[in-house]
Amino acid sequence: MENNNLENKNDDICEVFNSHEDAVQRVKEKMPSQEEYSDLSEFFKIFGNPTRLKIISLLSVEDLCVCDICEALELNQTTVSNQLRILRANNIVKYQKEGKMARYSLTDLHIEMIYKVGLEHILE
Repeated sequence: MENNNLENKNDDICEVFNSHEDAVQRVKEKMPSQEEYSDLSEFFKIFGNPTRLKIISLLSVEDLCVCDICEALELNQTTVSNQLRILRANNIVKYQKEGKMARYSLTDLHIEMIYKVGLEHILE
């Protein structure tokens, strides 16, 4: 059985190294810059925190004030405010003052789409 595992170990690589220069050139021309890759990497790190994902999840359904978010997530206001501050600083959420309340929403449809596509992917 161990021998069978060794045979399958290299199934996912080419048996002969022969790159296709035309294909390589086409994809290289479309590659983002190193700075864009770095910015994108930082952007995706924002989605790496479960509490921030929960907030994004709630706001993908409806705009909410901080109190509503705290209640829905059963978290204290300090915790929620800290995560909202990070999300705001990274242009993921925005808020609008309504009297003494601040109502939060996602900045645009892209954020909701990123969240929903990611969730759909892991549920497959």
